[in-house]
Amino acid sequence: MKKVASLLLKLVVLLMSLVVVFYFWGSNATMEKEDYQKLFTNNYEQDFDNDSIFSIVTYNIGYLSGMTNNTTKARPKELFDRNLSHVKKEFQQLNPDVIAFQEIDYGAKRSYLINQEEELSKLGYNHVARTVNWDKKYVPFPYFPPSAHFGKVVSGQSILSKFPIKNHERVVLERVENTPFYKNAFYLDRLLQIVKLEIKGKEVVLMNVHLEAFDKETRVKQLKVVVQKFLEFGQSNPTILLGDFNSDPNFEDPAIAQVLNLENIGNAAFSKSGFANTFDSKKPYKRLDYIFYTKNFISYVDGRVLSEFAQSSDHLPVSMKFKLK
Repeated sequence: MKKVASLLLKLVVLLMSLVVVFYFWGSNATMEKEDYQKLFTNNYEQDFDNDSIFSIVTYNIGYLSGMTNNTTKARPKELFDRNLSHVKKEFQQLNPDVIAFQEIDYGAKRSYLINQEEELSKLGYNHVARTVNWDKKYVPFPYFPPSAHFGKVVSGQSILSKFPIKNHERVVLERVENTPFYKNAFYLDRLLQIVKLEIKGKEVVLMNVHLEAFDKETRVKQLKVVVQKFLEFGQSNPTILLGDFNSDPNFEDPAIAQVLNLENIGNAAFSKSGFANTFDSKKPYKRLDYIFYTKNFISYVDGRVLSEFAQSSDHLPVSMKFKLK
């Protein structure tokens, strides 16, 4: 019995040691922190549709996993190839001047090590701002089976622009309190990405967010910080706030009300009496994605939810056309 007990104890110690080693290895970063905020310039041929009307799109691209995002469903490479091809085709036809992405991968195992930002930039976007919000050597999610694990993840938020980007700021938002340390070690940062675009001699502030999805209290706190900065910039600059807010107007006491109730703030493809939903892309039942703008500096032309992108992501994009006053 002593030998059996001793053997079991050794096995337990070995198992615990392996868990500890995996914890520190898997939760480690693959990049230096100074690389989490980068500006890139390309030299692609560009096509501008109009000299005075500008267009912008926000899209939680869900790393092109379609409706398999955050599920244990099989994600073959063919799925990602097909979704990338479809998204590129739709953007070619739409030809927006600026695209703000959330959940875009920069060479992650879950999306077959494709740099999605780089592939989409080839559509004619010579100015790119990248903010990494998830950098782990191995993410063990979804938890079971292990074959569904994300593995190495390098992902974040990107702004692709036909106009020069003058400034770029990465703001890390508050995390959920009392999250177990082992979960926190593998969790992503929630970010506010801020750039200043030079559009026809005017400095336009663009704020790209991806707020907390699972904890309302944290989401409310994050949005308070975002709104404060939005109002500050909006006093002197044309300012656009967009992204995935993870808040539907029909939620009980929704976080998004902080923006919806602001004065002199417009909301693309949205009215309180009726609006199209953006999630999920198969049968949309929630509005989580928005484009807000300062009416004092920006004239709204039109906007819509882009249903033609179908199930390339679990979200649908939102577009806006506008003029600068």
